[in-house]
Amino acid sequence: MTMKHSGARKLKEVTNFYSSFDQLNGVHPWMEAVEDGYVSYRVRELQTGKIAYFNFILAKEMGLVPPDHPHQMTEDLENKLIETFSLQIINEYDELTHRRIDPATIKPHRYMATRYLQLQHSNKQGKTSGDGRGIWNGTVYHRGMTWDVSSRGTGVTCLAPGAVAAQKPLKTGGTEFGYGCGLAEIDELLAASILAEVFHLQGLKTERVLCVIDLGKGYGIGVRAAPNLIRPAHLFLYLKQEKYESLKAATDYFIDRQVANKVWDITPKGNQKYDALLEYVCDSFATFTAQLDSDYIFAWLDWDGDNVLADAGIIDYGSVRQFGIRHDKYRYDDVERFSTNLNEQKQKARLIVQVFAQMVDYLKTRKKKPLRVFSKHPVVENFNKKFDEKRAERILYRMGFNETQRGHILAEKDLFANFDKEFIFFERAKVSGSIEKVADGVNHPALYNMRAIFREYPKFLFESPLPFEKRRMLESSFFKAIVSGFAKARDARMGEKQRRHIEFFQEAYRDLVTAAAGKQKPETILKGLSERAEKLNNAKRITGNALIEMVEEIITEKKKGLSMDQLQKIVDRLVYESNGSPEVPVSRFYRELQNTPAVKMDLYAKLLSLVEENSESI
Repeated sequence: MTMKHSGARKLKEVTNFYSSFDQLNGVHPWMEAVEDGYVSYRVRELQTGKIAYFNFILAKEMGLVPPDHPHQMTEDLENKLIETFSLQIINEYDELTHRRIDPATIKPHRYMATRYLQLQHSNKQGKTSGDGRGIWNGTVYHRGMTWDVSSRGTGVTCLAPGAVAAQKPLKTGGTEFGYGCGLAEIDELLAASILAEVFHLQGLKTERVLCVIDLGKGYGIGVRAAPNLIRPAHLFLYLKQEKYESLKAATDYFIDRQVANKVWDITPKGNQKYDALLEYVCDSFATFTAQLDSDYIFAWLDWDGDNVLADAGIIDYGSVRQFGIRHDKYRYDDVERFSTNLNEQKQKARLIVQVFAQMVDYLKTRKKKPLRVFSKHPVVENFNKKFDEKRAERILYRMGFNETQRGHILAEKDLFANFDKEFIFFERAKVSGSIEKVADGVNHPALYNMRAIFREYPKFLFESPLPFEKRRMLESSFFKAIVSGFAKARDARMGEKQRRHIEFFQEAYRDLVTAAAGKQKPETILKGLSERAEKLNNAKRITGNALIEMVEEIITEKKKGLSMDQLQKIVDRLVYESNGSPEVPVSRFYRELQNTPAVKMDLYAKLLSLVEENSESI
């Protein structure tokens, strides 16, 4: 590899420059805390692959590379990443067939594939399910924070749905049984790299991708990191199996990590700490689900707590999508079943909290009661109230109101509710017709684009020369602004019903602005409101369809010789351009991206055009 950066050349002179990666040797505290919580595997170095993506910012936050490391791959760094992450398990099939493996390539420590509950398995107690194609690399400790690191695409484990269905060990790479290959597709990994970082910059709790290794033939290894990668499903399987000691050990481990990372402040000992856990879980899931709902993010929540982090965050990007408008009838087709939809995520999150309530009661009493007993639990009952509060807060945030202004609005009884009634009328309307097939599922498209009016209406109010109380957008202009590209001819005609709701919407919106201004005149806050709304509702929104097409374009360019450094700069720039979320605290390392050139400008422009073309899609 030829280095173009003088600073990068100097890095090669320091032999232990990347020694922080040595922490990731397969040893993880979960293995000691929950002895039956995993299946362990010997692991071998593949000694092959190329780095397709490396998250320099995340690596700096984790202390894996120095803060002043240039955003450029060095030969030493690439070698270290391949050594650390280009791994494959020696699974049951390998052992059974006595596969010849060079002993020099076998890592000294065994790595774990964790056990957790999964609805897609016939056994609904988690006895056969868990990490089907992944292993945990270990933990990294830096500046008071412990990070979990795991990899996917490292070989098929006995916990894979395919292996369970086959009732025999499977060879890694085989495709005879669904979810039994053990490998990860490179397009899936690159898509997760981009979307996870975009969500992080929007203030959503999420796993993030540290590294992607291209193994060739369309496959790769993706390395994820987060302060805590435990899912509710890691705990729920012991509840379903009524394994009290294992559940207590797993839950205590989870609480201790959250407290040590200063995410939760839980000081009580004994059973009281489980009550505190339940309160935190309820608040976290209400906040998270309200964000998903108002930001149009589909994450396939279900009661098993598989596709979500235990402290409420996104994990597993295979079916995660960001919609351009409210496509709340979209369902992902997972071959054997359809997913939940956006509207159902609130109820599924409440059900997860209800299972936590059942779990906490079991931990306190050692007696497992039926789940239905906890449907009226005070904390579970409080979930809907918290969700509604968080949703109102989030919608006002997305409209451009700052924290003080949101406080003024929400302090006035029924003010937001009056606006919300008109907002929902438009937001949830669908085009004429019924549910139809799409590439990876089914959908009934949304008729109106409310992000467009959130962007355009405050701008109109700000620019209007009339007294504030007389600033009304023409109904025809309003309607034209909100009608989505999915509208059919008959949908694009404004009737008397639409006129009436447009009038009510504008009146309710102006009432919000008046309340938000407090003791000031409403006109004084319009400039700031308009500027924030423009950022928060930018038309350049990376939807699921846009991401798929972008990654296809990137892979095509990679085959033509697009270098990792070029790809890195383009992805970094795309992520930075998506950072339009005020009030979201981000790492100081993002400032380095301000001057990052997208070296291959024609490709960068093409990717941006794909974003714009798909700005309203699923």
